[in-house]
Amino acid sequence: MWNVCAGVKCVVVVVSGRPVQIEPYVASSDAIVAAWLPGTEGKGVADVLFGDYGFTGKLSRTWFKTVDQLPMNVGDKHYDPLWPFGFGLTTEPAKA
Repeated sequence: MWNVCAGVKCVVVVVSGRPVQIEPYVASSDAIVAAWLPGTEGKGVADVLFGDYGFTGKLSRTWFKTVDQLPMNVGDKHYDPLWPFGFGLTTEPAKA
């Protein structure tokens, strides 16, 4: 997968039930979407990726850099996440 990202614009969709260690691969992709466990709603993820609908997403959990940082919570003395709790963005639908 990462060889493909080296040759074209690449959005990585992470389908997981919790944050996973991906920090070594972040620089290889143009965007990363945490889709959590979309179940039968995978089409909804595709709809926003292709610009059919606007997108709003905020992390409901802190995303750690390495597993050595666990457990990690907002307010911890050494809080240094890959992406903090609440990190995200909002987009507009693509123009037709």
